[in-house]
Amino acid sequence: MTKIKAAIVGYGNIGRYALEAVLAAEDFELVGVVRRNTQDIPAELSGYKLVDDIEKLGKVDVALLCSPTRAIGPLAAKVLSLGINTVDSFDVHSDIVALKHSLDDVARQHNSVAVVSAGWDPGSDSIMRTLMLAMAPKGVTYTNFGPGMSMGHSVAAKAINGVKDALSVTIPLGTGVHRRMVYVELDGGAKFDEVAQAIKADSYFSSDETHIRQVDSIDALKDVGHGVHMTHKGVSGATHNQLFEYSMRINNPALTSQFMVSAARATMKQAAGAYTVIEIPPVNFLQGDLDTLIAKLV
Repeated sequence: MTKIKAAIVGYGNIGRYALEAVLAAEDFELVGVVRRNTQDIPAELSGYKLVDDIEKLGKVDVALLCSPTRAIGPLAAKVLSLGINTVDSFDVHSDIVALKHSLDDVARQHNSVAVVSAGWDPGSDSIMRTLMLAMAPKGVTYTNFGPGMSMGHSVAAKAINGVKDALSVTIPLGTGVHRRMVYVELDGGAKFDEVAQAIKADSYFSSDETHIRQVDSIDALKDVGHGVHMTHKGVSGATHNQLFEYSMRINNPALTSQFMVSAARATMKQAAGAYTVIEIPPVNFLQGDLDTLIAKLV
């Protein structure tokens, strides 16, 4: 078997679980990890190549971009321009189309493939919403997250000046409406009122009811568990009252990274360009012979 040569770019919450997912995949080979500080070598990385630039890794088929959402655009463009496929977990729903179009131009020019927003939402949940709509084209879908830690929102809060560490917990209020509970550990000298105002003004939080709480230690609160309960009530043909439900309780970074690895596999089966997960045949995410998978799953 010719294995897919993968690199992990970034080694935070998602990167750590991406390491486990890549190593567990029989059709992948980990080429190395890219991170800013190559002198800090966690025990689990001691046997792998650690560099500060992906070009130092040699041959790479696909890069798992485990970086904060706001860094994904330029990072993905750079990696794609090297002829390396990319997968990311970009999570700002309103900006996905623009990102896809910008990366599509780069990918086509350099014969590479980008899979955009391949986490769990957007990502695997996006596929579920698509299937529900296919089964009942008329109707309303509600996606209710949590309660649980939002990695994207936590990173955004932590980036605010004066914040040493942050935890953003999503609380579902029903019908797709959410409350954000943001816990912050402040740097010395930071003023809580100014930090709270800046967090609420950030685009990650400005559209939702957001409450900020100051705490002494984020580590004492952190739990990466999350979940979703999705419902779609609609019409199939002329038949009303079709109700579908989907729910799960998850370790957030573990599921995100696992689906990114599955999407990385799919990049090897796509023509050059940028894609969201709903544009890719689901079977392309899976390892194995196509006929065998069809016989097993259809």
